[in-house]
Amino acid sequence: MILTTTEQLPGREYDILGIAKGSVVQSKSLGRDIMASLKNMVGGEIRDYTEMMNEARAIATKRMVAQAEEMGADAIVMVRYASSQAMDAASEVIAYGTAVKIRTY
Repeated sequence: MILTTTEQLPGREYDILGIAKGSVVQSKSLGRDIMASLKNMVGGEIRDYTEMMNEARAIATKRMVAQAEEMGADAIVMVRYASSQAMDAASEVIAYGTAVKIRTY
């Protein structure tokens, strides 16, 4: 599966199949939340949350690709990510893009 943030696949023609998306809501444990709160007081990177968001993006991407494959896609163009706070200490990450079928001649 080709993933790109661009609008086009250079040198390729394709048919648009529709929007492919994948999402996940993820949180860390209470113990890690307490440590993150303490880190927040003194400043600096909160590595547990960085890891959590990286994991969440990977899961969302995998789910988006699976949906595109079900549609018969070869690629996803205009891939984007968005995140939001779903509740205290839990974030949603969504990956989305346009699923396309590359034309073969």
